[in-house]
Amino acid sequence: MDRRLALVTGASAGIGAAFAQVYAAHGWDVALTARRADRLERLAEDIRGRHGAAVLPIAADLADPAAPRAILARLADQGRAVDALVNNAGYGVPGHYADTAWADQGAFLQVMVTAPCELAHRLVPGMAARGFGRIVNVASLAGLAPGGPGASLYAASKAFLVRFSESLHLETRGQGVHVTALCPGFTWSEFHDVTGSRARVARAVPRWAWMSSQDVAAAGYAAVEANRAVCVPGLANQAAALLARLLPPSWGLAVMGAQGPGCAGPKGRRAPPPPGGSGRWWNRPGRRG
Repeated sequence: MDRRLALVTGASAGIGAAFAQVYAAHGWDVALTARRADRLERLAEDIRGRHGAAVLPIAADLADPAAPRAILARLADQGRAVDALVNNAGYGVPGHYADTAWADQGAFLQVMVTAPCELAHRLVPGMAARGFGRIVNVASLAGLAPGGPGASLYAASKAFLVRFSESLHLETRGQGVHVTALCPGFTWSEFHDVTGSRARVARAVPRWAWMSSQDVAAAGYAAVEANRAVCVPGLANQAAALLARLLPPSWGLAVMGAQGPGCAGPKGRRAPPPPGGSGRWWNRPGRRG
C-alpha cells in the first residue's frame, strides 16, 4: 500500500474522532478502534465520503488485556502496517480511592497505562525498521499539575503518559520515529450533553478556557510532525501549565486541595471535571470510545 496508516484508539467521538479526520485529511488511511461498533461504522462512512481514505473500523475494549494484540493482528491480516499511533482511549473513575472498587481501578489502569504502552511497544520496532513512525499519547493538562482529591489515578496516569512519551521521544531520536505527549485542557465534546451536565460545567469553567476537539487534534498532528516531545495546545492551557511549573509544590497542592472533596466524591460537593482528554467526566465508571 502506498498510503500510510494511522491507528486511533477511542476513535468513536471527541478527540479520537477528530484525530481520525485530521489524518485522513492529510492523505492517510485510518484504523479506528473503540467499543461502540455502530459509532465507528458511521465515522468510517463519513471519512470515506469526505476524504476518500480507506478506513478500517475495529470494535474492541482496551480493558481486555488481549485487545492490543488482537487489534494489531486484525490489521496485519489485512496486510497493513501501522505508521502512526494515537493513544487516545480513556475515561475517569470518580470518587475517593478507598471508596472505589479495585476491579474498576484495575480496568482503568489497563486502558490508560498498560494498553498504550503495549501498543507502542509492539509498534516501535517496525516503525524504526521502516525509518518512519508517529506516536501521539493523549495525556492531559492534569498530568502537568499537582494531584487533587477524587479520581485519584486520573492525573497520575496522565503524568505517566507525559514521562513515558518524553523517554520514548529520546530513545527514538534519529530513527524517523516521532513521539509526542498531547496535553489538552478542557475540551468540548458530546459528553456534557449526554449526561446533562453542560450547564453546570459551563458555569464552572469560563468559555475561553475550552478548546474544540478539532483544534486539539490539529495541534497534536502538527506537534508530532514537528517531533515535539510535549504539546500543550491553547494559550490558556499553556499559561496554566507554566503556572503549575512555577508554583512551589506545597502551594500547588494547597490550591488543588482547596477545590473541595473532589470530583464526584461520595460525601462532598461535585467540583468541575479535571482538564484533559476529551472533556468527558463520568458520574460512574465509564469510557471514552
